[in-house]
Amino acid sequence: MDEFDRLTERVSTLKGIGPKKAGILSKLGIESLNDLIGHYPRSYEDRREASSIAGLENGAVALIIGRIDLVVPGRRKFGRGSNLRLLVTDDSGSIEAVFFNASYLEKAAKTGLRCSMFGRVSENNGKLQMLHPDLDIGSEALSGGILPIYPLSSGISQNDMRRWIRKAMELAGSFREYLPQEILERNRLCSIDYALANIHFPTDLKKYQEAKFRLVFEELLYLQTGLLAAKKRTLEAGEGISFSRKADMLSFIDGLPFRLTGAQSKVAADIERDMESPKKMNRLVQGDVGSGKTVLAAAAIYKAAKSGYQAAMMAPTELLAKQHYTTLQKLFSDKGLRIGLLTSGIAPSIKKKLLEDLREGSIDVLVGTHALLQPGVKFARLGLVITDEQHRFGVRQRSVLTEKGISPDVLVMTATPIPRTLAVILYGDLDISVIDEMPAGRKKIVTTAIRGKERDLAYDFIKRQLEQGRQAYVVAPLIEDSEEMDVRSAGSLFRELGHKLKPYNTALMHGAMKQNEKDETMQCFADGNTDVLISTVVIEVGIDIPNAAVMLIENAERFGLAQLHQLRGRVGRGAEQSYCMLVTDADDGIAGERISTMVETDDGFLIAEKDLSLRGPGEFFGTRQHGVPELKIADLGKHFRVLETVRKEAELLLGKDPLLEAQENAGLKMRVENMFKGLENFNL
Repeated sequence: MDEFDRLTERVSTLKGIGPKKAGILSKLGIESLNDLIGHYPRSYEDRREASSIAGLENGAVALIIGRIDLVVPGRRKFGRGSNLRLLVTDDSGSIEAVFFNASYLEKAAKTGLRCSMFGRVSENNGKLQMLHPDLDIGSEALSGGILPIYPLSSGISQNDMRRWIRKAMELAGSFREYLPQEILERNRLCSIDYALANIHFPTDLKKYQEAKFRLVFEELLYLQTGLLAAKKRTLEAGEGISFSRKADMLSFIDGLPFRLTGAQSKVAADIERDMESPKKMNRLVQGDVGSGKTVLAAAAIYKAAKSGYQAAMMAPTELLAKQHYTTLQKLFSDKGLRIGLLTSGIAPSIKKKLLEDLREGSIDVLVGTHALLQPGVKFARLGLVITDEQHRFGVRQRSVLTEKGISPDVLVMTATPIPRTLAVILYGDLDISVIDEMPAGRKKIVTTAIRGKERDLAYDFIKRQLEQGRQAYVVAPLIEDSEEMDVRSAGSLFRELGHKLKPYNTALMHGAMKQNEKDETMQCFADGNTDVLISTVVIEVGIDIPNAAVMLIENAERFGLAQLHQLRGRVGRGAEQSYCMLVTDADDGIAGERISTMVETDDGFLIAEKDLSLRGPGEFFGTRQHGVPELKIADLGKHFRVLETVRKEAELLLGKDPLLEAQENAGLKMRVENMFKGLENFNL
């Protein structure tokens, strides 16, 4: 049995892993020996050198080697295990070690015995102590190395995981090298044997850094190769639709009651060039809230319809779909285009007639929610697919819709500003256009940070805005109060503001409500029947309400920058001056930087870049919902420079060997396929 076959064996082949432990490992995504070896440490403890007790400081993490000078058992309470206190002394001084429910230590802990302890130092009544440190009695076994700390699940200890990984690596012996030799040499990468040995059990910092660089590089290379291969395959997948040059988007744009910005005009040219090309369009349009993406979608729909094709436009919520439907009706009122709306709430009789008209081709564009994905939705000649707020959909859903036509062009829109580095990863199969300019006359939203004790002043300001006929949002991080967190909840704010803002109407909306309840609440606000909408982040992607001029966000430090920016974008949609108030007592750290950034700029892309540097890509959204694999060791925020190098390597690789058929690329191809296994549209 060779190394690869051995590594495919289940973890239960290792001594000490029975059905119960195997079940716990499975929850961590560990099924095989290969999975076990690929379960990388999240941090390390440096136990190479012991510290003197006299030199310890509060908060330090240290290894101590000394002698037990005093053992003080605690009292048993209600049959529970007793606490234990040890006084440990070295040549420089003494420190107390405290263990809870530690009856198991009472027999082993004897005065005069040598011991080693590793843990965090704390201060209690002016004296230093360690609470429940790792303890080895009768030896100095805790010293002498750098120990890996793994992500765990209840029922498995760090020692268990270390022992099993050592055993799995011993069984493997050596590991197959999956990267071509020229890539290893050009990028000065260590071997896979060296990398795995030193990511798990490094003997010094340099070896750990070399190991991590190799594994990060490798993982990003597999990711980029898979994404670029998918994009290349899309471009070479035969003829797409060549929409008519006579169906000029400019004739639609010239008839608009406003002029496009320079950025909009540039993106419109990108879209028209794609649509007239015989290659299938796969384009992402990024634009801040209010930058004018919908009118570009309308121009593309116009071109498709005038070329004899149908279009589909999918939005994540019924309210947003209805808003797009209404907007398109206005834009196409004199263009002779027929528009349909399909949502889950549509009456059966209306739906039946709508689907018949769609199949017969008498509807030019169908706007809707996920309902568009239903098997019974059939187009006569689908030529263009548009998805709005793409981060609410996945690759799978996008592909279901495109399969309702024969190689239709695809236009993807998002109002979530994404740094280009991250966009290349999340939308690696798409070309990217950016609308980085706001329409003329749009007033900047006045953003201020206020202290919790100034909250009543903010409420007074909201009331004055309501007196002028405006409406307001109030956003909180939780639905109801929590004993664990000292934050305001939407529920408590709803009850409080119902009194403080009388006689104005308030309403409550949150994610635990049924979709039809949320839609009714939002519609009531849109119709002006509700003056103040108190909500959780479910309004992050909402509909345009031009009369909403105030946004107050409670405990703003609890939200990420991208999320704060999206919430702020719910106001400022009308002609009146709008305001955003961030209630927080955070002054420093990441939370403080977020608040400062929000006050200083309204540029979504600057905010996105700052968010990426502060928090990494997790703030934007998880990757798996987009059809992109989860990463084990690489971090898209921290390793973007490596990513740039890797992308060039992937382009070189696929330029020479598009299908990775060469012998030297066989291993790499297998790893790419394994990474993308189960994800649509990524098989090599």
